[in-house]
Amino acid sequence: MSVSNPTLITFVIYIAAMVLIGFMAYRSTNNLSDYILGGRSLGSVVTALSAGASDMSGWLLMGLPGAIYMSGLSESWIAIGLIVGAYLNWLFVAGRLRVQTEHNGDALTLPDYFSSRFEDKSGLLRIISAVVILVFFTIYCASGIVAGARLFESTFGMSYETALWAGAAATIAYTFVGGFLAVSWTDTVQATLMIFALLLTPIIVLLATGGVDTTFLAIEAQDASNFDMLKNTTFIGIVSLMGWGLGYFGQPHILARFMAADSVKSIAKARRISMAWMILCLGGTVAVGFFGIAYFSAHPDVAGPVTENHERVFIELAKILFNPWVAGVLLSAILAAVMSTLSCQLLVCSSALTEDFYKTFLRKTASQVELVWVGRAMVLLVALVAIALASNPENRVLGLVSYAWAGFGAAFGPVVLISVIWKDMTRNGALAGILVGAITVIVWKHFELLGLYEIIPGFIFASLAIYLVSKLGAPTAGMLHRFAAAEADFRLNK
Repeated sequence: MSVSNPTLITFVIYIAAMVLIGFMAYRSTNNLSDYILGGRSLGSVVTALSAGASDMSGWLLMGLPGAIYMSGLSESWIAIGLIVGAYLNWLFVAGRLRVQTEHNGDALTLPDYFSSRFEDKSGLLRIISAVVILVFFTIYCASGIVAGARLFESTFGMSYETALWAGAAATIAYTFVGGFLAVSWTDTVQATLMIFALLLTPIIVLLATGGVDTTFLAIEAQDASNFDMLKNTTFIGIVSLMGWGLGYFGQPHILARFMAADSVKSIAKARRISMAWMILCLGGTVAVGFFGIAYFSAHPDVAGPVTENHERVFIELAKILFNPWVAGVLLSAILAAVMSTLSCQLLVCSSALTEDFYKTFLRKTASQVELVWVGRAMVLLVALVAIALASNPENRVLGLVSYAWAGFGAAFGPVVLISVIWKDMTRNGALAGILVGAITVIVWKHFELLGLYEIIPGFIFASLAIYLVSKLGAPTAGMLHRFAAAEADFRLNK
């Protein structure tokens, strides 16, 4: 292995700590609600940092810095779109979804919520939404496994095939054992590690390249257009990058954090903490990629790995500029980003299979202990499928994430958003929204129409479908009563 002992030791200690947290959470996991939603017990700090960490996967420290390194600040539109989208999600969805899920059968999953909110006796809404989760989340899980494999491959000199299993093993272990509480507690640790790495690294890169002025001159000398926010962009290109923000309304792993908050009162404080964390992390990410241009243009002798794969810019800077102990901590931040998101995704897929298929259609009388163990088995099953999808070494993290993000954003985003703010939405409207959103993303992606990111037409067409189809029918008295009760609860306690 081409790695010094301190870096390896740091990794081992970090992974052991995450698994230990998993075993601590195991002792607090007594039923299915505990395993897949933590018994709705998360305080504002854990809710905020867990939502942030579960959102920012290996994409944060690999995909985005690599895109900035290759194209300059014109790629930062995506960060702006994400910040706006996340804020609006916290503002309009978080608190309302928390009370709506509680008033609608104490729903534990999104399919469960949709089924109860719209009184779907047929099970069709539950099945379709669970299938959407499994399809797009398995792709999303694959992106996390690719990011972890890239980290182990470049840090320890492993083959890609070996790195796949090494990167996924620890995450599977603590998610399998501890469930939602393990995922949320480890997310909090991982979010702290990520912000530390993303604030420290750009500062050290600046110092290594001679300060702000020297760094900016070096970037300008390499290509002055790196500073141009409009470089090689079009109106459609900017709209596509900003459109990433729409995805937040439909991401099940992020929405689960809102559902698990201990009360609506925790949401406002959690929003402030989460947005501050997110802005600092995204700013640090952009800075790492941007300052990396100056560093590697001044040191072409060590730029080979980054030239070969630009998504390794953070990894290479950490290995070159820091002593092995600190580098181990910084590189653990990538593992933290990967593990935090992958664990959430595995758990949501497990929840869909256990709550929305096994319990609902196969074993309605299953005991809580049985359901928890079925949930654990489903974690393993989904992980194995995701590893198989990630086995192609040519996979790029950002490409896999963008497809899954669009799928959820278009299929679930309009349904979730409209369901918590519009009382007249109907079951058929929800069905139409999910189907139109998912199909639009798949078709648009396949034909690459207009060069527009598929989430935007998907979100628009799904929203129109929800409104038009809902207008053809009417909600039941029970639906209106529960909506009004939940909205009153939200306004009283927000």
